[in-house]
Amino acid sequence: MDQVAGRFCRVESRRRAARFVTGLLAELPDKNCWTIAEHVGDASPAGMQHLLSRAVWDADGVRDDVRDHVLEALADPGAILVVDETGDLKKGTESVGVQRQYTGTAGRIENCQMSVFLVYASDAGHALIDRELYLPASWAADPARRAGAGVPEDTAFATKSVLAREMITRAIDAGTPTRWATGDEAYGKDGQLRAFLEQQGLGYVLAVACDHQITAGRVKIRIDQIAANLPDAVWQRLSAGPGAKGHRYYDWAWIDLNTEHHDQPGHRWMLIRRNRRTRELAFYRCYAPTRVRLGELVRVAGRRWSIEESFQTAKGQVGLDQHQVRTWISWYRWTTLAVLAHAFLAVSTALTRAAATVEGLIPLTLNEIRRLYIRLVVEPARAAVDTEAWSRWRREHQYRAQQAHYQRKSDHEPA
Repeated sequence: MDQVAGRFCRVESRRRAARFVTGLLAELPDKNCWTIAEHVGDASPAGMQHLLSRAVWDADGVRDDVRDHVLEALADPGAILVVDETGDLKKGTESVGVQRQYTGTAGRIENCQMSVFLVYASDAGHALIDRELYLPASWAADPARRAGAGVPEDTAFATKSVLAREMITRAIDAGTPTRWATGDEAYGKDGQLRAFLEQQGLGYVLAVACDHQITAGRVKIRIDQIAANLPDAVWQRLSAGPGAKGHRYYDWAWIDLNTEHHDQPGHRWMLIRRNRRTRELAFYRCYAPTRVRLGELVRVAGRRWSIEESFQTAKGQVGLDQHQVRTWISWYRWTTLAVLAHAFLAVSTALTRAAATVEGLIPLTLNEIRRLYIRLVVEPARAAVDTEAWSRWRREHQYRAQQAHYQRKSDHEPA
């Protein structure tokens, strides 16, 4: 919190933000302004709501400070920028950006908000370093909805790939040490994103669909048709990295695409992964400014899962998806503070693992670091919470809401 202190205009907001982050790290069944305020000993949730909506502080500046904090511990010239989107399910229609759309979180079309995140992944560890809210075209073209949710006037519709490009540009402009970028099919199919990464001199391993076409001779052919005819001799068994139950071994093959781009600098390949048991295939478009070995492309492809792990821990440990906010600024502020809390845990985990290992024990995990921090540092220092006062405040608020509902209903009843 000292590192981001300069982003807050008033000391009261800075201190409240520190308490807010403590609440995000706490063992609360639900995390919102009510539960966090009660946990940290505030008299009501009004202060936390003010922090997210009206207080003067620079969320983008905090984002940049979080990135710098992550790089201090995890920086590596061979690191990977991993991009992906996630969905937060919603019931109403007023929260900024919400609409019925496909989300991998549920595996189907649901009423949700979509957002795009960037992870920095190196051998030392990985952490979220940037975030952008996806504003659907239906929202971007609706002045009334935009005004109601506080969407800035200069915010136009942008695809998820464009949002990814903006975040990668910020990372590069800030001097982030990195050599690679990776993402799923939503980003691999975007030729403009691939061209942008090549212009930046950044290698990539981006997933593509099975119907992705490449040039063979003078004709275009689907990559799954090529893969079906590859001889056994071209497949190599390599690990995509360690998993919870051991190394993740797959069979891999790669196809040189340099003849398809003979007039352009750099080296290009199509990478194919085959599941050893199910024989299911996955495909990746790859590029590197200089020639690399197959094992290096496999390493980058395997690191794409670091963002899935980051989503899981950020949602499960620091309430990334539990926000109950409706406006643009509140979404960015909640999400930025959640990314800060997650970065604190990710960096602490990486530093602890690097410092010592104990025979007979697995290394400390991010989840265990959070548990120890709360039990050993936060709870002994916590002031007693006025439980009775909070019970009274909740019941008063619920009474006012109940009366408003009854009044609104009676106004619509026939005389």
